[in-house]
Amino acid sequence: MTLDVVILAAGQGSRMRSKTPKVLHKLAGRSLVQHVVDTASGLEQARLHVVVGHGGEMVRQALSTPADRELAFCEQAEQKGTGHAVAQALDSLGDGKVLVLYGDVPLIQARTLETLLEGVDERHMALLTVTLDDPTGYGRIVRDGKGSVVAIVEHKDADNQQRAIRECNTGIMAMTAAQLRCWLPELSAENAQGEYYLTDVIAMAAADGVEVTASQPGSPVEVEGVNDRRQLASLERAFQRRQADRLMAAGVGLADPERFDLRGDVTVGRDIQIDVNVILEGQVILEDDVVIGPHCVIKDSVIRRGAVIKANSHLDGAEMGEESDCGPFARLRPGTRLGARAHVGNFVETKNATLGEGVKAGHLSYLGDAEIGRDTNIGAGTITCNYDGANKHLTRIGERVFVGSNSALVAPVTIGNGATVAAGSTITRTVEDDELAIARSRQVAKQGWQRPEKTPKR
Repeated sequence: MTLDVVILAAGQGSRMRSKTPKVLHKLAGRSLVQHVVDTASGLEQARLHVVVGHGGEMVRQALSTPADRELAFCEQAEQKGTGHAVAQALDSLGDGKVLVLYGDVPLIQARTLETLLEGVDERHMALLTVTLDDPTGYGRIVRDGKGSVVAIVEHKDADNQQRAIRECNTGIMAMTAAQLRCWLPELSAENAQGEYYLTDVIAMAAADGVEVTASQPGSPVEVEGVNDRRQLASLERAFQRRQADRLMAAGVGLADPERFDLRGDVTVGRDIQIDVNVILEGQVILEDDVVIGPHCVIKDSVIRRGAVIKANSHLDGAEMGEESDCGPFARLRPGTRLGARAHVGNFVETKNATLGEGVKAGHLSYLGDAEIGRDTNIGAGTITCNYDGANKHLTRIGERVFVGSNSALVAPVTIGNGATVAAGSTITRTVEDDELAIARSRQVAKQGWQRPEKTPKR
């Protein structure tokens, strides 16, 4: 049986106090609705329909990536409740099962949805419920004497007896398309909110002899929604703790799981050590025996076996070779490649630079658009002057080169194997193999020179 997933993402989210639609606020680097789309996309034979309203064009653009080309969008011009929102997708649905999800409930798990969908056929619909210690604000699940679900009563419409019920509606439900087409036109807005509640289909199902199969998520956090920034922050930490637990189960050592953030995907080896306040973004690969110091940000990078990243370093689009190290306070920008046992020290910035095996750049340097051969030493304060104001140019430095401190290598330029560049030199021409290049102004000394004095203030 085919599956249509309707994701409701039309709400304004006024309590977020933001011009950004609520479903586009970020959790772990991805929008709330993107989390839902990613989970739903993993369901078998799923066709996704996103109902947009407030900020609809922004939502469309945010989800219009190549991976999401199969998304269909429906517009809810007026927000008249969840039933009205689902009705906007009705004409696009097939003849199989229909699953209703919410764009502001980002942590729902695929296995929970798969279990829910198993309870759907021509004589059964499925409802996801959750039992809460404090059910305030949630719709209550009403059961008959046999324990069957017969209705959902919204909190504002519930009497005192119903408000004492702790089993609550999550809003997530599934049924056949035929059932939905039968019930949606019968919804009424005669309630405290003046809206068309999707939850009213539960009573319709009971009246039609369709049994409601209720199931619950593995954890209540799966069905928590976001209405304000405090709830968003709470779910961020819940998500990050889930990520941390998964990594620790895989053998990663985290100094403090509460001070770790994964905003993408990471592939890990064994015996990895990660200190506090480390952020991993995008696609990151950490091989065996990697050590990451505190306060580091690593994005879209590959860290090979035994590499060490010291405190306060930032890596973006970089690759560190086996047993190489960088930092503290190093910045490796896109296109950086460190060979095995290469060393990039404090306050060194690299971009589009390849440092061969054993290269050392210990202090206060900028290496951009550079190819540096093995066992070369780059002195403190060295700059590859790669930009002429219009175009970037390449600096080639051979093997076993010694570049003295405070040198400027004006690209395009080549330094041959075994060459030495004297400290303080500005190199503008090729240095051949094993040459010593000295390119500085001549020092002049003037005896008896009188230093200028400050003019007295009047």
